[in-house]
Amino acid sequence: MAATVNTRKLARAMLTPAVVILFIWMIVPLLLTIWYSFQNYNLLSPENTGFAGFMNYKYFLTDPAFFQAFWNTLTITLSVLVITVVGGILLGLLLDQFIYGQGIVRILVISPFFIMPTVAALVWKNMLMDPNYGIFAWIATRLGFAPVAWLENYPLFSIILIVAWQWLPFATLILLTAMQSLDEEQKEAAGMDGANFASLFVYITLPHLARAITVVILIETIFLLSVFAEILVTTGGGPGYASTNIAYLIYHQALLDYDVGGASAGGVVAVILANIVAIFLVRLVGKNLEA
Repeated sequence: MAATVNTRKLARAMLTPAVVILFIWMIVPLLLTIWYSFQNYNLLSPENTGFAGFMNYKYFLTDPAFFQAFWNTLTITLSVLVITVVGGILLGLLLDQFIYGQGIVRILVISPFFIMPTVAALVWKNMLMDPNYGIFAWIATRLGFAPVAWLENYPLFSIILIVAWQWLPFATLILLTAMQSLDEEQKEAAGMDGANFASLFVYITLPHLARAITVVILIETIFLLSVFAEILVTTGGGPGYASTNIAYLIYHQALLDYDVGGASAGGVVAVILANIVAIFLVRLVGKNLEA
């Protein structure tokens, strides 16, 4: 008993430095952001700094760009979640079957997840979606259609497509792993009872994937709420605010408009909204799992 207590104390002592560093790493920037959110601080006139109260919050929350950015953030998040979960299940079912070169195929399917967001955005922008010499334009021309300027005419859809392409391998990997953990004897028994592929999927495979789908939704949501590099590289938030999300709006206000106070208020609002969404998802998914 004494040895167990000493082992726990030793483990806590070894973990303490990492926990303290992580706490400082997170709490100090948060406290500074909250402080600046109540300050009238503009980089073009740093000498005019003063207490602004809740004016920065009022300005940010009443700005028409905020409502557009908020809607775009939700649209990107929900759309990518639907695409990756559904696409991940379909690709997982495909990769779970025996095919020649199975290992190579799986590596090719998963590889986009390891590409940096900036590089992926540049590839889509210049090699695929460019209306003059992109692959999509070449295909449209060969089929007798006029090339489409995707980033100009459909900016938000283009961002969703790029981000979904990046996160689809992650969902596929998690869901495929869950499928491979399914008991084969259970599937064989159901098949002997006359269950076809659709019945096996609805009544056996899909319920088994519930926890894996939960993991995909929770992890992706955390990152999708702060999509930034893809917007910066491709559309720059435009045309107008058509593809601006909250993360890019904060960046624009801080580093292009030089309004540190307003951007800090936006950062605090973004943290609050992200926590609300996370709590809602955790409770919703938790109830589904308990059921």
